Amino acid sequence: MRCNARCDFCSYWQTAPETRHRESKGFADAARYFNPIMITFTGGEPLLRRDLEDVVAGVARAVSLSYIALITHGGSLTPERARSLWDAGIDQFNISLDYLDERHDRARGIPDLTRRIFDTIPAMRGAGIDGIRFNTVIKSDNLDQLLPIVHRAAELGAGVLFSTYTALKNGNDAHSLRAEHLPELEAVVAELLAYKRRRRGVIVSSDHYLRQVPRWVRGEMGEPCHSGLRTIHVDPRGFVRRCPDFPTDFHWTAFRSYQPIACDACFYACRGEAQAPLTLSRIRDVTA
Repeated sequence: MRCNARCDFCSYWQTAPETRHRESKGFADAARYFNPIMITFTGGEPLLRRDLEDVVAGVARAVSLSYIALITHGGSLTPERARSLWDAGIDQFNISLDYLDERHDRARGIPDLTRRIFDTIPAMRGAGIDGIRFNTVIKSDNLDQLLPIVHRAAELGAGVLFSTYTALKNGNDAHSLRAEHLPELEAVVAELLAYKRRRRGVIVSSDHYLRQVPRWVRGEMGEPCHSGLRTIHVDPRGFVRRCPDFPTDFHWTAFRSYQPIACDACFYACRGEAQAPLTLSRIRDVTA
């Protein structure tokens, strides 16, 4: 849960340093118990853990059919660290990127971050790492950046996975999408879908998810959230929570099934993609 960025929409970076003494040393037993088809290491900033390779390798050995991803702001990511994590079992590096210029540095509170990301990715590709994605959050102030980020990803041999901003983490509503943003949002979504029709494999978000973003902004979703059923979050102490922005419930060893709830506070990709139907288009997105 620790982080060395200073994002205004998240308070993980304010977590006291002593929390590291309460971090679990491994998650292999939890991975074996839940037996998921995809595992994502996230944070905070997971690269702050010096034992991350050991944790990843333990999980990779425990669940043979899982696809393992890691989400990072990229500020501490070097080609050498990426290679060691790749060898430990990471299949995909998801690097957060919301702007193509110094706005991203300011948003994350890490000077020169954007340049470092763009320098690191070609070196990772040169080291044989081809599972690289940008995690781009759709915000009210970066709608003009979404398609340019896709083009930059294509140039770098990477992909883009979109998610949607919510104030759920710490109540900061500054980047929230509202009704006045809908015309521009709908136009951008149409451009992204058109790009996907021309070129597969760069935008890895499903057509279904992209189409639902304006509906969520308009408050038209209706479907209950399946977080805790199709996805589950295990925190650094081994406790489970319905989703990363919900309170901790109990240790994973005492897990009991959640039920869908009428929560519409977010439209993160982990919600929207878990609820996306398995269409032919979706299969092409996953396998591209």
